[in-house]
Amino acid sequence: MSVERVLTIGVLALQGDVREHRRALERLGARTREVRKPRDLEGLDGLVLPGGESTTIARLLHESGLWDELRERGREGFPIYGTCAGLILLAREILEDRPEGLGLMDITVDRNAYGRQVDSFEADIEIEGIGPFHAVFIRAPKVVRCGPDVEVLAEYDGSPVLVQQGRLLASTFHPELTDDPRVHEHFLKLVRA
Repeated sequence: MSVERVLTIGVLALQGDVREHRRALERLGARTREVRKPRDLEGLDGLVLPGGESTTIARLLHESGLWDELRERGREGFPIYGTCAGLILLAREILEDRPEGLGLMDITVDRNAYGRQVDSFEADIEIEGIGPFHAVFIRAPKVVRCGPDVEVLAEYDGSPVLVQQGRLLASTFHPELTDDPRVHEHFLKLVRA
């Protein structure tokens, strides 16, 4: 009988739903650590880029020295899960030309495509391999193009809302704001793969 090693997952702690992601991952048995500096990445098995304001997070990534380190690790296959602003930062192309994306995931993103904060909404979606999921969209971006290596795991109104490319996972919605752990569980399976 083999015992699975406990994973240590970092959560970028520059802005956004840090506590909520940590809570979701810890409920699944993972250890978590807040990441603010490049040294905080040492010993991690994966990383979550939470939602927030994408231009602010990009600026703080540069100021903290994390930008180049994350880009390099992502290119080497380090597992990263981005939600909302995190998805924007993972993108190869952003329609507004700001912020600069890490260019790790072959997607094109339209920031705040569903409108302002007051236009936030919830919807039931179907996630491949997971099933029905109640998703929370807050000032959500829209994925308008996926490259050939990007797998669409869920759509809302014809647009991809959960995508995967290798060991990268990204959602336009916020699963950390629900009590449903299955999207985080899917990320942990990617980390173990």
